[in-house]
Amino acid sequence: MSTITHKPSEETLLAYAAGTLRSPEAAVVAAHIALCPESGALVETLQRVGGQLIERLPPTRLGENAFRNLMARIDADGGESVAEPARNDMIELPEPLRQFSLGPWRWLGPGTRVRSVGVPKDGDCRVLLFKIDPGRRMPQHSHEGVELTCVLSGSYRDEAGRFGPGDFEEADEATDHRPMVDSDVPCICVVALDGQIRLSGLIGKLIQPFARL
Repeated sequence: MSTITHKPSEETLLAYAAGTLRSPEAAVVAAHIALCPESGALVETLQRVGGQLIERLPPTRLGENAFRNLMARIDADGGESVAEPARNDMIELPEPLRQFSLGPWRWLGPGTRVRSVGVPKDGDCRVLLFKIDPGRRMPQHSHEGVELTCVLSGSYRDEAGRFGPGDFEEADEATDHRPMVDSDVPCICVVALDGQIRLSGLIGKLIQPFARL
C-alpha cells in the first residue's frame, strides 16, 4: 500500500471515537481507518482515554422506574427480525463498507459514474461511491455542506495535493476545487456528501440541473 499522507483532522477522529459523527461521515472515516493503521491506533487511544475518564465519574442514581421502563420496552419488541443480506457486489471494498447494499451505477458525466451506499442518511448527508476514469477532470465545484472523501483505489490531484489509496480529504463550503484523476486505473472514492455540489463557471451552471447526486 502506498504511503497515506492525508488523514482526518484530530477533531474528526475524536468525534468518531466518541461516536458523535453522523452515520454517513462515520462510515467514510471507518473506511479510512481500515486502510490506515496509524489512524486506527489513534482512535483506539482516544477511546481508551475516554473510557478511563468515564470510569472516574461519580455514579449516578437511576430513576425509580428505570428498570420497569426497560422491561416495558423489551416486552414491546415485536420479536426477532431477520435482516436480508446486503446486496454488495464489490468484494474489494474495505470491510466497514461491505455490510451495506449498493445501488446501481449511474452516469454522471463522461468517464464518471456514481452509486449509492446504503448507510442510513442523516438529514441530507449520505454516502456515495464515485468511479472516475484515468485522465478525467471533475468540473470546478464547491459544496453546500461537508464533503468527506476517502480514496479506495487509483488517485487524484486537486488544489490540496495528491490523494491515493487510504488518503482522506475534508471539504466544506469554503472549498472550491477541481479534482483530476492522475492514476492509470479508475479512481474509486467513497464520499459522505451533505447537500449538493455547486458547479462553477458557465458550463457548470448549464449542467448543474443534470448533476444532482
